[in-house]
Amino acid sequence: MRSDEIKKGTEKAPHRALLKSLGLQDDDIAKPLIGIANSYTNIVPGHIHLRTIGEAVKEGILSAGGTPFEFNTIAVCDGIAMGHEGMRYSLPSREIIADSVEIMLQAHSLDGLVMISNCDKITPGMLMAAARVNIPAIMVTGGPMAAGRHHGKKISYSAMPEALGQVAAGKMTQGELYEMEENACPGCGSCSGMFTANTMSCMTEALGLSLPYCATSLANSAFKLRLARATGKQIIKLVKDDLKPSQILTKDAFENAIALDMALGGSTNTTLHLPAIAKEAGLTLPLSTFDAIGRKVPHLCSMIPSGSFALEDLDEAGGVPAVLSELNGLLNLKLLTVSGKTVGENIKDAQVLDRNVIRPLTDPVHKEGGIAILTGNLAPKGSVVKTAGVSPKMQKHTGPAKVYDSEKEALTAIRGNEIKPGDVVVIRYEGPRGGPGMPEMLFPTATIAGMGLAESVALITDGRFSGATRGGSIGHVAPEAFDGGPIAALINGDKITIDIPNRLLKVELTDKELKERLAQWKPRKPKISKGYLSRYQPTPSE
Repeated sequence: MRSDEIKKGTEKAPHRALLKSLGLQDDDIAKPLIGIANSYTNIVPGHIHLRTIGEAVKEGILSAGGTPFEFNTIAVCDGIAMGHEGMRYSLPSREIIADSVEIMLQAHSLDGLVMISNCDKITPGMLMAAARVNIPAIMVTGGPMAAGRHHGKKISYSAMPEALGQVAAGKMTQGELYEMEENACPGCGSCSGMFTANTMSCMTEALGLSLPYCATSLANSAFKLRLARATGKQIIKLVKDDLKPSQILTKDAFENAIALDMALGGSTNTTLHLPAIAKEAGLTLPLSTFDAIGRKVPHLCSMIPSGSFALEDLDEAGGVPAVLSELNGLLNLKLLTVSGKTVGENIKDAQVLDRNVIRPLTDPVHKEGGIAILTGNLAPKGSVVKTAGVSPKMQKHTGPAKVYDSEKEALTAIRGNEIKPGDVVVIRYEGPRGGPGMPEMLFPTATIAGMGLAESVALITDGRFSGATRGGSIGHVAPEAFDGGPIAALINGDKITIDIPNRLLKVELTDKELKERLAQWKPRKPKISKGYLSRYQPTPSE
């Protein structure tokens, strides 16, 4: 076993002495030593219950003949971090999580890993570490919270930022806003729409690194605890069989996950996270792969925020296995998974129990998948749009640019009624380096939607959007403004064309005009000079 490095032989007596100081006996030390990376914290709703799930995982490990060692990672709640400087720390936190899990596994020569996660950057961060270290690993995601209820309608967290737009437009009173605030998030779990957290849970299951039905089972359900125990037992089998992430995280597995993403209409953040996980697995996953799969895999599930169904509805309709079974002709079914079975074996008995929630291939919500990649003279290296959340009226749009150099400036203008139907709001200098940290910008998009402008106003940015964003919002515009990308050359009134069916994002300027403007552009000084974020904002010349 890998842990023999710290426990076998006379020369390891000092190591064993330390392990015995923990209360372990010789037979405990002789067993497989299993790390449990738990992202429990009591400030994140999706993670407040993970201590209980951790105990269930430990019970499963112990009953199967292993010795568990639990450690923690940090976790950022994107909803709480949204709309202020804290959001700049969200995406960079992913790297700290991956590094901290790697450190714990390598420093202590553990034999296997159980990952307990639930939210946006924590799940991909742990998966990156699992792929990097490449010891037997399995994840149990904490599950979605139940949907909130407001005047008989299911709602989620995403209703709150949109409600702010309604208040700004005089369509909702402060009293009604408070009533919604009281009911939107009724308990523990990841927010109940197909936002980034739940999208990544579904991606984990599709990749084959969590057990079937894990992604959609509710956080407060007994089934989730049973699944956690089963996960603890299964890691011992994975260690004995020496089944590693490198055998599971193949190119075909990532393509299966992207196909599910398209069918679910998932978060655009998967275009950041799946390539990062693939890179750790020694693979390349270009943006073109997302677009190619999106053109052939239809959008089948109309989930909150762009639709009306919550995660509990998807779970009751058959969960991820049911969606995969509907897509089976478009998937590679022979791939290994942590269940010990292939994808095909996992979904063999899966059934779609509600055709309103999981539509058939012959009657999809949209004929193409929920994410598209746009290029053009404004985004030579690509940009991303969640087509599942875009009105048919905004599939093609041309309008004048309203340019802002920060999210704060744009939000002030939107709330000040400076944005008119037909406009294209441009938010720049919010990319990975310019932000720094590539913050999500849910409040501007949600305010536009809440003000009733989602079908007449577009928004483009070199930053990114929340999984809760809907409307004609195009993010990840690359190169970013901080690096002198074309978005840096825009001025108010420039005519911008968005053509989603033809995957085009352009400004109506000639190549000569654009080149002349960029020649006049001057690099900006970094916003951050110290602390963690400073390493993400080198000077433009570097």
